[in-house]
Amino acid sequence: MSTDLYQQLLATTTGLLLLTAVLQVWGRSTVRAIGLLVLQGVALAGLVLTVGLHAGEGSALVVAGLLLVVKAVVMPWAMLRSARLIGVTREHSSRVNPAVELIGAAGLTLLAYAVSGPILGNRTDAASQAVPVGVSLVLLGFWQLLVRGSAITQLVGFLMLDNGIAAISFLTSGGLPLVVELGATLDVLLVVLILGVLVVRMQAEQGHIDISELRELHD
Repeated sequence: MSTDLYQQLLATTTGLLLLTAVLQVWGRSTVRAIGLLVLQGVALAGLVLTVGLHAGEGSALVVAGLLLVVKAVVMPWAMLRSARLIGVTREHSSRVNPAVELIGAAGLTLLAYAVSGPILGNRTDAASQAVPVGVSLVLLGFWQLLVRGSAITQLVGFLMLDNGIAAISFLTSGGLPLVVELGATLDVLLVVLILGVLVVRMQAEQGHIDISELRELHD
């Protein structure tokens, strides 16, 4: 892979990751947010494949394929199924209005670029320069967990956070061993499946999935 092609693919995949993250924070549609997770999973798999092939990793295709199946197919499908079972298509319990959410997302993205510079130091390679995108995803994932009240959209924020951590890992290390990425991805998949079941049960027993309405735990 030529250097120019590598840099173009890196810019495309990281740009798509950041764009989908901002759109997830800005939107109110649950179905749309899950659809953006599909695009984010495709972009992450493309990023892993690009970095892995450039670094000469033999398992790059396997890891990218694993991420594509789990993050762009299985997880979004499980979340969409849960959303349809409980009949939730839009976020109605956000703690702030859309304008504040978008301003917060812009501020956190700028913060990610500001704090990443000193951390990266003198590293000037293309992958290191893209690390702020991964940091942005982490911060935007936390932002979504903070401002959203619906269990489904909070789960979207959790997956955005996980995608950001994965992006940072691959950009800074040139790829993780297959067994490490397999274990981490399957752990997150298990969490998503369990939370999907809990969301359906919460809707059946409480009549809503608004996290802010849960004041105490009952046996």
